[in-house]
Amino acid sequence: MSGLTSGILARLHSADGYLSGERLCREFGITRSAVWKHIRQLRLSGCRIEAVTGSGYRLLALSGAPVSAEVALFLNTGFAGRILHYRMETESTNLEAKLLAAAGAPEGSVVTADFQSAGRGRLGRSWVSPAGENLYFSVILRPPVASYRVPQITLLSAAAIHRALVEALSGIDARIKWPNDIVVGGKKLCGVLCEMQADPDTAHFVVVGIGINVNQGEFPPDLLDRATSLRCESGFSLCRPELLAGVLNRFEELYLQWLREDDLGFILPYLERYSLLHGRDVIVDQLTRQIAGTVKGIAPGGELLLGMADGTVRPISSGEASLSSAYTM
Repeated sequence: MSGLTSGILARLHSADGYLSGERLCREFGITRSAVWKHIRQLRLSGCRIEAVTGSGYRLLALSGAPVSAEVALFLNTGFAGRILHYRMETESTNLEAKLLAAAGAPEGSVVTADFQSAGRGRLGRSWVSPAGENLYFSVILRPPVASYRVPQITLLSAAAIHRALVEALSGIDARIKWPNDIVVGGKKLCGVLCEMQADPDTAHFVVVGIGINVNQGEFPPDLLDRATSLRCESGFSLCRPELLAGVLNRFEELYLQWLREDDLGFILPYLERYSLLHGRDVIVDQLTRQIAGTVKGIAPGGELLLGMADGTVRPISSGEASLSSAYTM
């Protein structure tokens, strides 16, 4: 979509009612024929635009695809999402983002896709990515911090996503499951996968991959009791561009504050308030071993604080935490 077409979309979106073709001609310095061509292009992209003789044009609905022109309507960031690469289909947004980052893409660049053919979660798990329903996107970061701090970005992202989800659906009882999931009623709603290229002391770039089940109405039988979506929880569809912008708005805000701090201390009260695991008995799977204990909290460095049977508290920096008994609200 051209810059001029995007500009006309933004103007229609901000208008209170109809905008005449004459006014659009005047504001954009183009002919009526040119205005019509841009309106046609917007309609072809999926936007619903009403045209009434004597009144002009009115935007009825966006296409709902997470394209730059539509996401930009809701952004209030300085850099996050200001460069957005949209793909109808890709193997993985993280893979594309890593290639762009290695080629010098600026911080805040985003890769988003309508469909992923090989989406991945943590520990190499696949991420089911049906087309046209959910959000799959990756954010490129270049944090000027020591490499040991980079894993904290996963929890930082989870907090930003949680804030955006609560703002989009005020009644949703979403919980943050250390270290990278958002769950509702024990079912996974969102996952975060952070990958970085770094030297021992410095991170060259970080790619934050995020998958949010937004408008998916059905899940495969093997996921019915493990996955949910915002649509399943609320009963209605959400605007994906608006939700994506909401996440980026909240993320940039937290990320900039995190860069000014030494750790996650400033966001710990929020993480613990909405923690799924706080005070509960869990088993942490670290592939080669399992550790059982009671969650006492989260350390400023992002480690899970696990109360052991002998009364000690042990910081856990990695692994997959699961409730040791079935989750109930």
